[in-house]
Amino acid sequence: MTIPGFGDSVEITNAEYAQFQQLIHKIAGISMSDSKRTLLVGRLGRRLRHYKMSSYSDYYKLVTGPTGKQELQQMVDLLTTNETYFFREPRHFEFLTNTILAQHPPGQPFNVWSGASSTGEEIYTLCMVLADKLGAKGNWSVLGSDLSTQVLSVAEKGEYMLERTRGLPPAYLNKYCQQGSGDRQGYFTVNADLRQHTKFRQINLNQPIPEIGKFHVIFLRNVMIYFDNPTKRQVVSKLVSKLHPGGYLIIGHSESLNGLTEQLTVVQPTIYKLP
Repeated sequence: MTIPGFGDSVEITNAEYAQFQQLIHKIAGISMSDSKRTLLVGRLGRRLRHYKMSSYSDYYKLVTGPTGKQELQQMVDLLTTNETYFFREPRHFEFLTNTILAQHPPGQPFNVWSGASSTGEEIYTLCMVLADKLGAKGNWSVLGSDLSTQVLSVAEKGEYMLERTRGLPPAYLNKYCQQGSGDRQGYFTVNADLRQHTKFRQINLNQPIPEIGKFHVIFLRNVMIYFDNPTKRQVVSKLVSKLHPGGYLIIGHSESLNGLTEQLTVVQPTIYKLP
């Protein structure tokens, strides 16, 4: 129910929208265009209703004030969460299987980082591919990171509604997932023997990357479309520093690193390799 005078019924001024544009760019490096105004109002309007606020200026004061740290994280969660699903852009997973893993020395560790893992579908897609190729008890690991703590908590549980099986082959659903019963009917959970290979961590790509080791493959898909070119260059440089020699960086099909780095070579569109 909409409370008259609050939330969705409140219009955002140009000056207020500009404040949030600058804030989300400062925190996450995201360049939020004017076309995203409706998205911002739709997602933050509920927070205005929650606090019974009558202006976006009041909400801005809250999230930037001394007591607003928790609400600021809530705001970031709302503005940075994007759609994801299992085996999204399947050609990448085919390349991982048929080229990268096929060339990897047997028995050697294999580490992957999903740099924008959202609610975890990409993480567990990777787990299924790696378990298929290297064995469920093989020497491999997948790190999932995101700016949003909310989506990371979902990812860590590895439990999804059965309606969320978009892209997931039935054979994988049967082999690597357990369908719920009782009060969990209508849900499925990724098997524990796959989840034990995963770790989750909040990482802001717009800040210095913490010590997380190095990786044979980094997935950062459908994220850099929201960055301006200076931010893209900085992020790519940080990612390259976390790759093993010969490692791969895989980005989304609507993205390109053209003109952003000389450290990586193009293997095919959206797939880059560190020599």
